[in-house]
Amino acid sequence: MEFTVNDAPERERFEARDESGALAGVVTYQLTGNIIAYTHTEVDPQFEGRGLGSTLARAVMDDARARGRTVVPICPFLAEWLGKHPEYDDIVVRSTRKVR
Repeated sequence: MEFTVNDAPERERFEARDESGALAGVVTYQLTGNIIAYTHTEVDPQFEGRGLGSTLARAVMDDARARGRTVVPICPFLAEWLGKHPEYDDIVVRSTRKVR
């Protein structure tokens, strides 16, 4: 199954849709200047297990890079995905604070 991912800035989210146009998943964000904080990733249960979360993650990260944005990964899913994709480290801000 093919998915298309598009920015819906009026909703502050990226939307993934299937071939029929049905909403399959979203990544919400907050944009301040050139800094984009990805806050939540959600995949509709009927589309789970098809790699849609990774498709969304790659799409939003590629978009951020193309627009020259700095990414703050607040969403736990996206933060974990980024841990496996060091090719995006140059545009990601992570906390350097140590937890005691």
